[in-house]
Amino acid sequence: MLVDSHCHLDFPGLAEERDAVLARARAAGIGAMQTIGTRLGTFEQVVAIAEANPDVWCSVGVHPHRAAKEPLEGPDRLVGWAGHPRVIGIGESGLDYHYDHSPRDVQAEVFRTHIAAARESGLPLIVHTREADDDTADLLRAAMGEGRFSGVIHCYSSSPELGLAAVEMGLYLGLGGILTFRRSDELRSTVRELPLDRLLLETDAPYLAPEPFRGKRNEPAHVAHVAAALAEVKGLPRDQVEAATTDNFFRLFTKARRPPGSPCG
Repeated sequence: MLVDSHCHLDFPGLAEERDAVLARARAAGIGAMQTIGTRLGTFEQVVAIAEANPDVWCSVGVHPHRAAKEPLEGPDRLVGWAGHPRVIGIGESGLDYHYDHSPRDVQAEVFRTHIAAARESGLPLIVHTREADDDTADLLRAAMGEGRFSGVIHCYSSSPELGLAAVEMGLYLGLGGILTFRRSDELRSTVRELPLDRLLLETDAPYLAPEPFRGKRNEPAHVAHVAAALAEVKGLPRDQVEAATTDNFFRLFTKARRPPGSPCG
């Protein structure tokens, strides 16, 4: 059994043929998926997907690109949605200095609000960071000092320092298609040294399709290729990597339930 811990089933490219996308994922052995909230204005569409599919869960959050358009006055709206039985995570939220679609101070403030919601609700924080490693690590460390919370840095492809800092803080790292790219030798070298019990698999579909689909639309079924790449990097049997990353997902996202009949780690 595999898990796609981070995908966007409501996004164009997947939404139009969602039933077929889900069928292919199930045929590829994907036993659970988490579709990620990126804006509150359309979140009802996200949660409806999870309500309609027992193997799909969801998170609630405001992406840093949307931080200026959907500012949050405290964590209450996020915490309110966190009580929904299909909502298992808070985010994705964080810092994105590549596009700077929202001012950096606004991104940081919305990020802190998500951290407060994660702490209050007890749900894991899903972190987005791009070209903001130092500020992300500093903000997370400061927040941990105010009160512990769990979480994952999704689509980890950043510096070794951020990966090690995340593990030291007790966070997980989500690995996606970038791990398979030919020019990702530094990332593979870093992942080789990271503990397996802190790693999750994801696609970030419809983005960042792994080899051999790079440049095409991504989908949850392709997480199997990420699992194969991680097994090669770690020098471990693929079934061991699949079992470990699946166990990690259910250990972190404690509201999610394994499908009936699936093996327990």
